[in-house]
Order: sequence, then C-alpha cells, then structure tokens
Amino acid sequence: MPGFTTRVIHALHDVEKGAVTPPIYPASTFLQPTEGGEGEFEYQRGSNPTRTDAETTLAAVEGSKHAFAFATGMAATGSVLGMLASGDEVIMGLPVYGGNYRWATIELPKRGVTTTFVPDLNQLTEDHFTDSVKMVFLETPTNPTLRVADIRRITDLAHAHGALVVVDNTFLTPYLQRPLELGADLTVQSATKYLGGHGDLLAGVVATNDGDLAATVAQSQVISGGVLSPIDSYRLLQNVKTLGLRLDRQQENTSRIVEALNNHPGVSRVLVPGSFSEDEARIQSEQASGPGAVFAFELADGKDVRKFLAELKVFGFAVSLGGIESLICLPASMTHGAYSAEDRELAQIPDGLLRVAVGIEGAEDLIEDLTRAIDAA
Repeated sequence: MPGFTTRVIHALHDVEKGAVTPPIYPASTFLQPTEGGEGEFEYQRGSNPTRTDAETTLAAVEGSKHAFAFATGMAATGSVLGMLASGDEVIMGLPVYGGNYRWATIELPKRGVTTTFVPDLNQLTEDHFTDSVKMVFLETPTNPTLRVADIRRITDLAHAHGALVVVDNTFLTPYLQRPLELGADLTVQSATKYLGGHGDLLAGVVATNDGDLAATVAQSQVISGGVLSPIDSYRLLQNVKTLGLRLDRQQENTSRIVEALNNHPGVSRVLVPGSFSEDEARIQSEQASGPGAVFAFELADGKDVRKFLAELKVFGFAVSLGGIESLICLPASMTHGAYSAEDRELAQIPDGLLRVAVGIEGAEDLIEDLTRAIDAA
C-alpha cells in the first residue's frame, strides 16, 4: 500500500484533461437535464465538483470511506454534536477547545442535551454511563494541557453502552493518529490548522466509515449551509498534500525546543503528550506515531509573562496553530476564555500557561527567540 503522502498527492487528478491538479468550479448552480431527473450537481450548498475533490482528498488523508468539508472547524463539530437530541447526554473530556466548550455549555442546553465533563477520560467507568448517554467526545492530546486519553479503551466502553465516540484529531491529524482505526465512529478536525497549514483559510472536516453517519453529516451540510467554498476547497486540497513534510519539520523543531526549555532555569515545567504520567506516555506511544508540534509551558516564579511575550521577535502572539509560522498564546484568557473559573481550575489551565504552536522556521532561531525572551522576563 502506498505511503501517506503518496496516497494524498495522487488521490485525484483531472482525468478528462490529464491535468495533475483538478480545476476550480465556482458555480453556485448547475444546469439540470430537461427530460427529468437530477444531474450529478445541482446547487453548491448540496455539492460542488471542487468540494467533492477536496472531500475525496480528505478521505485519502483520513483513510476513511467518507469525508465532509465544512466552512470552519466549528461548523464540522456542530454537525456532529447536532446529532444529539433532547434528553440525550454527551460525556466530554476536559479540557476541550474553547469552541467545543461553548457548544457544550451554550448551544446544547438549548436543545435539551446534557453535558457531563470528565477531567480524565482514562478514569471513565461503567458508572459514567446511563441510558441517556449517546456520545463520548474527546480530544487527545487535550488542548492546551496535552493530556492523553486511551481511544481504544474509551471506544470499547462507550460502544458497550450504545454510545458513539467522536475524536477531535486536530492536534495530531491522521498523519500521526488515526482514531477511526482505533474504533472511533467519527473524527472532526479544524482543517484551518495543520491540514490547511498556512494560516490563510478556515475549514473543518468530519470523517467516518459508517454509511448511516455519513448520510447524517451530508444532510447537515445541506441544512446548515456551512460548507467549504470552491476556492477554499481547492486551496485546502492542494495545501494538505504537504502535510507530512510540514509536520515532520515541525516535530523536529518541537523536539529541539522542548529539550532547550526543559534545561532552562527560567521555565518551571513543560507539557507534552505523555508527560503527565508513565501510563499516558505508554498510551501515546501505542496509539500515535508522533507527539505533534504543540506543547505548553510555564515560566518560573518571578518571571513576568507579559514582559516575556513583549520580547518575542519570531513567535507571533496569536491564537491558532498548525501553520508554517510559530505562534504562542495564553489559553486561559484567549482560546479558553469562555471557560467558567471553576471549569478552568478543574481543567488545570492556570493564567500563566503558555501554549506554543511550532512552525517550520529554523530551530536555532526559535530557540534563541524563546530563551532571550525568558531571560529578559
């Protein structure tokens, strides 16, 4: 079987004209056969040739039977959480991305859906499941604390109680972790991040091997209209072809930076996937082929985090991750600012925790930027 990047690059081409890249079809509507029936494409919200090409490529990335491209990562997540009905309950790991937290605490209650947050899903037991639990939603590694959850164990437990398992795989992507192969029913990703990889588009993807779930997701695209535009579909299907190359470089940079920070007296702790415990390190090594390129750290006592941020020259102080440029943020007040104080404490996200998304710049330049700023703080 061809390797990951080979499969993605050769997922499709313009068969009719022999072009190595497919064309862009910006059409909002398509002519229909006058003799009756429907053509292959009718209206862009339902389907579009360029979005279909992107979804074919995304399925190759995921190794899945079905993939669906949405206008944003939250539109993708919303299509999955939207499967829940009044009276249902979802078990959700904590922490989760702030947008997912908003869905759970603002949108789902309007629909009569209850969310139970579990800070450590590795501690999930039979006692957590009632007849109303219809879904377990998890991130692994978690954003921003990099906690690792055992996908296969959680999936086996959830399926024994008739619940779906959804994995937000944004941090590792299918290049490093393949939740569907570990038993998950659906995966969601913010394709704005690593799949797009250049900080120049918003997109989301849902993938599944289940035909019935695929039909439900496809229907949600038509109903909500939150679909990826033809132009962004084309850019995404081209950008994702370099995912493996980018992540290899980003992980190499991350490894060198983490080593430098672990040895710096101005840093109190560094969080990476598997650093919480030996058990989580084992799980991470078994279910993923790499740690990714996001980590978190805290400065030592006496260091001023705002002065540190002001001294940075290469790292950008901004939300998001997965692009070729390195970014740093304060999750407590930025990506996870929607959290209640109680949930932020439960999720172990202190005010001074810094989340780092490593790009493809020179590792020496990134290390110098961080260490100089730490010294100046």
